[in-house]
Amino acid sequence: MEERAIGRHATAVPVVGLGTWRVFSNGDVARSVVDAALDEGSRVVDSSPMYGEAERLLGAAIEGRREQAFVATKVWTPDDAEARRQVRRSLRFFGGRVDLMQVHNLVAWPTRLDLLEEERDAGHIRLIGVTHYSEDAYDEMAAIMRSGRIDAVQIPYNPTQARCAEEILPLASDLGIGVVVMRPFGEGALTARPPSPEELAPLADFGVRTWGQALLKWVLSDERVTVAIPATSRPERAAENAEAGRPPWYGPAEGALVARLARG
Repeated sequence: MEERAIGRHATAVPVVGLGTWRVFSNGDVARSVVDAALDEGSRVVDSSPMYGEAERLLGAAIEGRREQAFVATKVWTPDDAEARRQVRRSLRFFGGRVDLMQVHNLVAWPTRLDLLEEERDAGHIRLIGVTHYSEDAYDEMAAIMRSGRIDAVQIPYNPTQARCAEEILPLASDLGIGVVVMRPFGEGALTARPPSPEELAPLADFGVRTWGQALLKWVLSDERVTVAIPATSRPERAAENAEAGRPPWYGPAEGALVARLARG
């Protein structure tokens, strides 16, 4: 699987990771999905304290394989004391360190960045980022990117939600900021209506066997993207997603085809 640098510190990660939103119902599911992803070369695993028990389950799932995982999680609260508690819990779940700690949805980001910089300087966090699911937040996100305080952003990106390509992706490229892509499947809306095998046939030479792989490869063919983090509760799907992280990448014609199929 290809690797790309995340952040100006040039930490290399494979281009397909694993999200944990709404998918980990118990420890057995978490372990089987994480094992499948890691076995196929994925490394980035992303979670948040707002995902229920996902952080705890993920921490247990990577026990014994912590060195293979690049752990990204988040802090998400307007309360300063609770923010510190969230960071402490995350560090406990993930063996005393977090590779990328992000301010979730920009909540209280000025003071949260202060906290994360403190934790980074203490050696508990490697990289710092911010996230948001809404394109309406991009102006604020761009201002934070220009501040020089962050290493990565997490944003939605897919053929039907691509406004980030107008400013966020070019800015990230210019500043050396990593891009973590959430919702490459549009929260499942895009995979709910897959094209026919005949419509996907022109993508076979790109290693595409399924519509999910076609969508992931559309995202990853943009070299400004560092890693996509599709969520799944199925080990076989985690392995399938990882396969999409191998070149060759789409050219303009293939990208246009996937965009057209996605828009119906």
